[in-house]
Amino acid sequence: MCGIAGFWAPKATTSRASLEAITTRMTDAISHRGPDASGVWARAKDGVALGHRRLSIIDLSPGGAQPMTSRDKRYVIVFNGEVYNFDELRKELDGPWRGHSDTEVVLESIAKWGVERAVTKFNGMFAFALWDREEHRLTLVRDRLGIKPLYWGKSNGTWLFASEPKALEAHPDFDSDVDRSALCAYMRFNCVPAPLSMWAGIQQLEPGCLVHLTESGSRIVRYWSARNVAESGLKSPFVGSPDDAVNALERHLQNAVQRRMVSDVPLGAFLSGGIDSSTVVALMQAASTNPVKTFSIGFHDEGYNEATHAAEVAAHLGTDHTELYVTPEQALDVVDDLANMYCEPFSDSSQIPTFLVSQLARQHVTVSLSGDGGDELFAGYNRHIFAPKVWNASSRVPLGLRKLANTAIDSVPSRTWDRVFDTMSISDKVRLPTEKLQKLSKVLPSTSSADMYARLASHWEPMGVVIGGRESYKPGTFDHGSFSEQMMLLDMENYLPNDILTKVDRASMAVSLEARVPLLDHEVVEFAWSLPLDVKLRDGKSKWVLREVLYRHVPKSLIERPKMGFGVPIDQWLRGPLKDWAYELIRPERLRNEGFFHPEPILRRWDEHQTKTRNWQHHLWDVLMFQSWRDAR
Repeated sequence: MCGIAGFWAPKATTSRASLEAITTRMTDAISHRGPDASGVWARAKDGVALGHRRLSIIDLSPGGAQPMTSRDKRYVIVFNGEVYNFDELRKELDGPWRGHSDTEVVLESIAKWGVERAVTKFNGMFAFALWDREEHRLTLVRDRLGIKPLYWGKSNGTWLFASEPKALEAHPDFDSDVDRSALCAYMRFNCVPAPLSMWAGIQQLEPGCLVHLTESGSRIVRYWSARNVAESGLKSPFVGSPDDAVNALERHLQNAVQRRMVSDVPLGAFLSGGIDSSTVVALMQAASTNPVKTFSIGFHDEGYNEATHAAEVAAHLGTDHTELYVTPEQALDVVDDLANMYCEPFSDSSQIPTFLVSQLARQHVTVSLSGDGGDELFAGYNRHIFAPKVWNASSRVPLGLRKLANTAIDSVPSRTWDRVFDTMSISDKVRLPTEKLQKLSKVLPSTSSADMYARLASHWEPMGVVIGGRESYKPGTFDHGSFSEQMMLLDMENYLPNDILTKVDRASMAVSLEARVPLLDHEVVEFAWSLPLDVKLRDGKSKWVLREVLYRHVPKSLIERPKMGFGVPIDQWLRGPLKDWAYELIRPERLRNEGFFHPEPILRRWDEHQTKTRNWQHHLWDVLMFQSWRDAR
């Protein structure tokens, strides 16, 4: 795992020393992604420079150093990530080899097959930049699922690229303002979705894409598509019994996990005690002769604590388990670092515990496996069950009546609904009933699965709060399969890469930890989409087929419990220890002077939150993370 950055100024007349100095400044800005070594390659004649920061994982020798040039001298590469099937590919290629790194195999695969064909052979997570000395062309590539990030764009005639935006800002030609359309998307979805970035003129390369950059322009090629995979799986479903599906899934997962256990440095896994991480750890332990190192964090607030469940799973599997109970003070200390860590506004508050568990793991290992992706693949989110039921019931009711019900529910303060539910003795049986009712209200006016998805995923209606805003991004539609499968695909295209994988990448790389995600092996993804919905949602259970794999290793009694999010009590903190910090960021005179937000809707929600009229924690966190990011620039 590494950090990459560089640029190409076709008409520049800059010396090689200057090119190297600029690139070094860019890579120094992301040194946390690769603290073990650094390297720069520059060619003054072409005005091109590639930079690399190395976190040594495979081939710790100088033979794995980057930038790396192909044997035929045509290609130069800087590579971030891992290609897990590099040993298999090596057998198809000719030697001699200077080392045993996957980067060298990637480079020679490109030299033999060309980049567009070679990338389809790679199993892994990656983002890389490739300079073609023969064609005078810079090619940027991102992995299929978007596990590794890559930003690119043109500023003052110079093509720029980097793993994180802060490296772009270190280039003297970088000149960009906040993109108001990206700000609108951020306020709606609590993250900046690809291909947007918070900087006008800078893009995130979308998952499964590569882009060829030339003097005359850019050309994007999509080499893999989650949408195409979903359509193909639905058209050609798995043939076999439910037990056959469990057996086949276990084989795919075993292969994916074992590929990701190859490392020349210490390796472990995050363990929350939930289905996804427990499955990954169970398969790791089954493949290992030594206890696997596992890590979890706990909170003394039982409403946010999964550590006890993780400890029980670890004890059953016999892992070498480490846990840390985090105090509110420790969690709050992270808040000041978030803006710099995430490099552009990001407001999924589970970023805090994700960083803390990464920090804990890095004290013991350099690589950690994670269970991300299980919910998107196997119908694990409440909306995959809840949304179709609501749609089936509400779509029979005239739209006008549904809008009226939405208005009526939203007009009642949260604390009033809480008292109603307390009176009805529902609170002990249903978790957060008021928030569930408000979420139901939000989706009642939906007109399609895509509309309902957007409503469920949305925080703010940004046109009412962003000054000069315009919305250019919205999730696409998917008309194949069931309502649940449509929601799953939209999650895989949007929520997974833009929120979940961004969160894990930035949190883990902030402490120089490589996070690997075996459930997102593209072969697992393609197989999962071939499975019928009734082995994912079965007998009232989500993720049935994945649960059945896990229950071969862990007793059902250790897993069967209500789903708990990986969160922190932001709502309480904004009324307590973070109150002064937060208000300073959203003071009305400050908001008016800065010119990004209309103060009135923000301050109204602030007041309602403070009086417990409504819980606006997510909406307020969106604004606060943007304001904090602005302060950090």
